Amino acid sequence: MRRYETIFIIHPTANEDEITRVIDSTTGVIEEHGGTILNLDRWGLKKLAYLIRKQNQGYYVYCEYAGVPAAVDEIERRFRIDETVLKYLTVKTQEVYVPDPPKAEESGDEAETEEAAPAAEPAGNAAETATTDEAAA
Repeated sequence: MRRYETIFIIHPTANEDEITRVIDSTTGVIEEHGGTILNLDRWGLKKLAYLIRKQNQGYYVYCEYAGVPAAVDEIERRFRIDETVLKYLTVKTQEVYVPDPPKAEESGDEAETEEAAPAAEPAGNAAETATTDEAAA
């Protein structure tokens, strides 16, 4: 799997149901192809830098996900067909996506390592101190 970011702009006159439909369709395609949604953010209605289909505003949606190229092709095909989507852009951010291990396991491993390290330090310091004292005498 690869990691992607897609930003798409929805027609400003679209109601909440239409916006939700486009977002659900997009996330559905990703999940159908075995991908996972990492971050989905609705940026809301923003002014466009230039007119797109005679519109000066658009509803922005940001989606970060891990998936396969076939999913990206299907999403973009649907965006081209859907009249409510004004514009879209997909960027590949990672060639090979490896999910992070769960946080609970990491914190448990670190705690064990930290507990073992202080036990070894005092013994090492005592030996160094004895050697230093012997050298000074």
